Formats: sequence, C-alpha cells, structure tokens
Amino acid sequence: MNFVIVGAGALGSIYAAYFARAGHQVSLIARGERAAALSMHGVAIVGEDSFSARCNIVTQPQTLRQADVVIVCVKTYDTAQALAPLRGLEVRSALSVQNGVLKNQQLGEVFGGNAILGAVGMLGGEVLPAEGDRPGAVRYSVVAPTIIGAPAGGDSSRVKELVDTFERSGLKARASDDITSVEWSKFVGWSGFSTLAVMTRLNTWRFLIDPDTALIAARVMRETATVAMRHGVKLQDSGFTSAAFINGTEADAVKAVQAHGDKMKANSPAFRQSILQDADRNRRLEVHETLDYTLKLGAELGVATPTLDLCCRVLRVVSRNAG
Repeated sequence: MNFVIVGAGALGSIYAAYFARAGHQVSLIARGERAAALSMHGVAIVGEDSFSARCNIVTQPQTLRQADVVIVCVKTYDTAQALAPLRGLEVRSALSVQNGVLKNQQLGEVFGGNAILGAVGMLGGEVLPAEGDRPGAVRYSVVAPTIIGAPAGGDSSRVKELVDTFERSGLKARASDDITSVEWSKFVGWSGFSTLAVMTRLNTWRFLIDPDTALIAARVMRETATVAMRHGVKLQDSGFTSAAFINGTEADAVKAVQAHGDKMKANSPAFRQSILQDADRNRRLEVHETLDYTLKLGAELGVATPTLDLCCRVLRVVSRNAG
C-alpha cells in the first residue's frame, strides 16, 4: 500500500516505521530539524520493539499526488494547517488517530466523505531527545490496537483490508462496526486522564491510584460520558463508559480508576500522557479542540460539567503561557 502519514511525532513515527519495514511505500510528512534528521538517519523505534526504518520524508506535502491511505497524527490545533496542502491529493481512505471527536468532520472537508474512516489509536509512545544530528527515537511503550471502522457502521471491505495490513506489518489492529461509539468512549477516558496529567505532572498510574486525583478523573469522565449520551452517542458498555461506572456510586467509580492505575503501574509504569509530554516541553496543549468542545456541547444540551470546567481553566492557563 501507499501510505501518507501526516505528522512525525510518536504515533506518526511508529506507523511510518512499521509500514516501511513491512515493505509498503510510506511518505512521512515532517518539518524542521526532525525532518532533516529523519531523512538522514531513518525512523528509530525502541522499547517494546527495537529497529530503524527508512521512508520518504516529505517537507512539501503539496507535491504529493496519490495515496491509498492517509493517517493524520498531528496535534488537533495543527489540523487545518497540516491538511491544507493535501486538498489535491487523491485518497482512497483517510483516517485520524488524533484526540477528540471533531477529526472526521475535518477530514471530510478535505478528502470527501466517501474516503473517511473512523479510527482510534490505543497505542502510546514518546519521542526521545535527539542525539547530535540523529533524530530522537520513539519509545514505543503501550502496544495496543488501532481500531478502525466505517463512520456509517457495519462491515467494510476497506476496513478489513486495512486491519489486515496493520497486523501483517506488526501493528495491532481490529475492526469496529460502531466506530463512533469507540471514538467517543476513548475520548471519555482521555478527558479524565489528560486533565490530571497536566495538573499533576505525574506518570499516568501515579495520579490514577491516588484517591484525591482518582476522584477528579472519575468526575471528569462521568461528566463527559453524560454529555456524549445526551448527544445521542451509544457508549461502549465497558471500562470508564460502562453503565456501572457512569451510573454507580462515586466511591465505586474511584475504585475503578484506582484499579486501572494498578494495571498501568504493572504494565506501563513509564507511560505519560501525550498532553503531559507537550506540557513538559512547554508546548501548546490540546484544549480548545477537545475538552472545550465538551464544555460547549454540554452547555447546549443542558448538562452540568463543573469538574471539567475547572480543569479546563487550569489547562488553558498552562497552554497560554507555553512557548
């Protein structure tokens, strides 16, 4: 397949490296010093796997003409700028593993609705510091699937083909017949985790097991889930979007968050939310395009979101003072 990967951060680099190693044609859109270093030395993966792969590093995306698959991995606030040069690109399938739930609408405006597939990237990693003229390797720390589905639901031959390509390339993947539910369900958990990550500056498991921050995370997730359901989304009946978590007692919700923290401590103790990585690097945060959307939607639907509102106010201050 011919892949165009938009963004050379952790996820974009992971996808590019695995697909390139499997023999697919990969164009990785990158910029600045990282683009130059990747062009010279290739994309390096460490952690759960260790290898380096070379692919076509693109700094002028407007020169691209055709792709079987486009995968968007840039920060949400960079979406419009990143997609603008690709409006002339002929694409069979386009998907985004960005945070939030507005991404498919943005993809459709550029590539047309027929090309769009919904997607959720459950994998995680971090770009390590560069060493001399060598690009920072990506520490692949959370090996989990990319979930793909047709926005209209049901089975799709394109989805099946793409899932098979992921798996043959060494990446976990699975198909979903209700990707909208999956995207919103992940967003519920991401909202609780990301707010606390920035506010505590701790590895994920640490703020999940602490009773004080576990309570805040539980409240943010339950508020976000209520907004989603009032919006007409049928959430996955599991984890932080299960009926037991959303409608049960607050004490039980806190215990569920802490139990997840215990699992992360055992399986991914070094994992840090991507938004925390941005905060530590004094970069702008993904607030307006993600969490603020929930606040706006909640206000329109008459759903109270006091805990999320408080967290967003803190994150906005951090973001405004970045750079």
